[in-house]
Amino acid sequence: MKGHVSVWMEAPPAKVWDLVSDVTRIGEFSPETFEARWRRGYDGPAVGAKFKGHVKRNGVGPTYWSACTVTACEPERLFEFAVGTDDVKVNNWGYRLEPQDGGTLVTEYFRLEPSLPMRLYWMLLGPLRGRTNAKGMRTTLERMKEVVER
Repeated sequence: MKGHVSVWMEAPPAKVWDLVSDVTRIGEFSPETFEARWRRGYDGPAVGAKFKGHVKRNGVGPTYWSACTVTACEPERLFEFAVGTDDVKVNNWGYRLEPQDGGTLVTEYFRLEPSLPMRLYWMLLGPLRGRTNAKGMRTTLERMKEVVER
């Protein structure tokens, strides 16, 4: 009920951090989340900050807004957020940045909450959704790589 993809980028962690922690830019990179906005009262990455993502599932639909809350925020190291409400979390997404070979190894990951509905979902659709997530994470990271290496 989890997965990850890593891509090395020829850029310092600070430059990569600016992309992964700015949720308003996700539409430039993600094949599914085409926009995101900080919620009223929040304007940047910090633990507890809330935003909403506009998602087109599998890149084709349905289209919906997802509530998100930043759960980890360590500049130039880690940015993670939970998808769902304060009462019901569904999924967690994040980025780990590791200085490596004069650049940054960037790992995007997801982790589903271990609730019974999520376990059933993963049992039925896990292999297909896992491949979709891996492909989407690779696309997101490759698009970010193009931007930071310009």
